[in-house]
Amino acid sequence: MADLTNIFGGPFRPTPTRKKAPDIQLMNAMLEADLDPPEHLYLDGKIYRFGPKNSCWYVAFGDGVPAGRFGDWKLGLDVTWRAEVDRDLTDIDRMALSQRLTESRKLRDEEKAKRQAVASFAVDQIWAECIEASRDHPYLVAKGIEAHGTKVTGDGRIVVPIYDQFGEVASLQYITGEGEKKFHPGAKTGGCFWALGKPTRTIYICEGFATAATVHEATKTFTYVAFNAANIPSTVQFARSNHKGKIVIIADNDESGTGQRYADEAAKKYGATVVVPPELNTDANDFAQAGGDLRELLMTETGNWLVRGTDFSAQPAPLSWMVKGWVQDNALIMVHGPSGGGKTFVVLDWCLRIAAGATDWLGHKVRGGTVVYLAGEGHHGMRSRLAGWRQHTGMDLDNVWLSGSGCDLNTPEGYQKVVDSLEDLESLPRVIVVDTLHRFLLGDENSAQDAKTMLDACSKLMQDYNCSVILVHHTGVSDEAQHRARGSSAWRGALDIEVSVVPSKDNGPIEIVQRKSKDSEMVDPVYVELQSIDIDGWFDEDGAPVSSAILVAGAAPVKVSKADEKLKYAERAFQNMFALGGQIVVSGMPIVKYSAAETWFLQDGKAESTAKSYATNKLKAGVLNLLQDSKLIKKNELQGGWEPTSEDLKSRLLTGIVT
Repeated sequence: MADLTNIFGGPFRPTPTRKKAPDIQLMNAMLEADLDPPEHLYLDGKIYRFGPKNSCWYVAFGDGVPAGRFGDWKLGLDVTWRAEVDRDLTDIDRMALSQRLTESRKLRDEEKAKRQAVASFAVDQIWAECIEASRDHPYLVAKGIEAHGTKVTGDGRIVVPIYDQFGEVASLQYITGEGEKKFHPGAKTGGCFWALGKPTRTIYICEGFATAATVHEATKTFTYVAFNAANIPSTVQFARSNHKGKIVIIADNDESGTGQRYADEAAKKYGATVVVPPELNTDANDFAQAGGDLRELLMTETGNWLVRGTDFSAQPAPLSWMVKGWVQDNALIMVHGPSGGGKTFVVLDWCLRIAAGATDWLGHKVRGGTVVYLAGEGHHGMRSRLAGWRQHTGMDLDNVWLSGSGCDLNTPEGYQKVVDSLEDLESLPRVIVVDTLHRFLLGDENSAQDAKTMLDACSKLMQDYNCSVILVHHTGVSDEAQHRARGSSAWRGALDIEVSVVPSKDNGPIEIVQRKSKDSEMVDPVYVELQSIDIDGWFDEDGAPVSSAILVAGAAPVKVSKADEKLKYAERAFQNMFALGGQIVVSGMPIVKYSAAETWFLQDGKAESTAKSYATNKLKAGVLNLLQDSKLIKKNELQGGWEPTSEDLKSRLLTGIVT
């Protein structure tokens, strides 16, 4: 069939859809953000204000790739914007775009600072002219709280001061008798707060004034007002830098979960406890107004770290396991072994069974959960190992997540990178694997100080996510170091469980043996083998199938006593003597001449006189004496040597089988 595409200028391509004009795109973006845009928008790099009381703003650049930002100071809204264009962006476009966004942020900040400076002067005047609020104000009566130094405007609204971190009144909150709240237009509220009472050992942080007043009156403790959920982290940061005691955040139980999200973020970062009222769409004031015992709620939720010994031991607390006996729940575990010895296969098999919801690992019960595998090396091989495991077991791997590279977990940047990725997951991890320790450690594994920074990072992950952390590590090079982890002794001291993966020296099974189990009895060693498997549909560049290995149960090696080992050695020596003597057979009986035995002892390093005495058993020592005492050989004086009395040994001599 003839190719007609050239006649028509090449293959058919649909006409690309033209993008809307940049100003129309900006208008649509504002509408999506629930802002009512002005009738005309100017993309000239200047800042413009619009909306009720000019609280809305935008700044946009029309040249190159149109971009900018817009928002609402009253709502705290700030949105970056870029127009869609009919071409792919070049590196120059991206550089210009970054510069435009930086310029728009600078213009926004300058305008915001001007508004706040003007508002600050007005706030000072208004606060000074307001009169003290009385207990009978409708809002205070409705909330069942005292005035706590709040004031009243001329039109009867409650006025609550908002202070910055330097102790200056930065803004005001106005509250009507019906509870409608507004902040002073243009004044600074971000990073600001108010506090009730005098400092105490325990302090509370609440979102709103009414909840803070309720908590303060119920507990008589120092209580901060953050004024909104977004201000909770900055308020907790300020509180932590000024108070060394216990900090409790009381978040609103709103349907969106915003309050608890900000509270949890602050608690993790600065060290605090979070309490949330049990009923949806309520706060601490609502809970108390409904007859709830606020003090009891706070004590129940925050608990007490120090517990009386009698109470501590009253109830059993059995250990929880992800893999019974091997992977303890909420524990620090290390698995070590020589390079290429199979340790990653062992840990992978644990974790993939946990993630896939398997019920068993070599006879040990498995409990399911999400697994995060931080893989610092060997990603190509890891991909084939997972494919092989999935093919072999028929189980899916949707509940296991792997990192694309390593990072320095014991640095703030590396730790935050891991945490940010964990927070994006659909479910929190039950097990986090660090493979290998060396790839995620900044510093020297032999340094106790560097080890401590890594152990602290692992401890923080365990605490924040209530999970186990498994460290995969190498052993030393020397024979005596094969059963312990490489590096500082600080590693072993911090572990809950330590496991060695010991490959066989004679192609036998791999031994998995526990070296430490802090809170339970150590389990017996298990033995496994690596079984090769061709991966369906995988071929290399030459068309050959790609294979991997999967972990299967292996048989425990037969334990041989030292006495049995000596006897085996003696039998092999007798077989070698038979070979040295020319394999003499007389009437169907293999004979080891004294001269052949003497030659063997000489080769074994014995002196000539000693070799002659050992060969004839004149000296009651050596391998021939052991075989004679074990009734496996006897002298044949007629032939001037030795003959086997064991049919098994006789057969091996005649067939040439050496064991």
